[in-house]
Amino acid sequence: MTKTFTQDDVIRYVYEETSEEENVLIEEALMAEPTLMGFFMDALELRSLMDKISRTPRPSTVETILSYSTNHPLSQLRNPTGVA
Repeated sequence: MTKTFTQDDVIRYVYEETSEEENVLIEEALMAEPTLMGFFMDALELRSLMDKISRTPRPSTVETILSYSTNHPLSQLRNPTGVA
């Protein structure tokens, strides 16, 4: 029985979440199915582009989180005096 590979399988392959046995079968499928190979190439490009994205929160967001954390009731239970 021949295994039919899906785009999900290709994504797992791109992110190295497949076994050695699956790798061989997926590579064979990629060579035999031009559509699947096209999806594979697009997925590789997207992964490369996503690896270059760097996101940082606004300083006001960080301050809001820190303020909430400091004033959270559970924080007061751990440090009842309020002294750091």
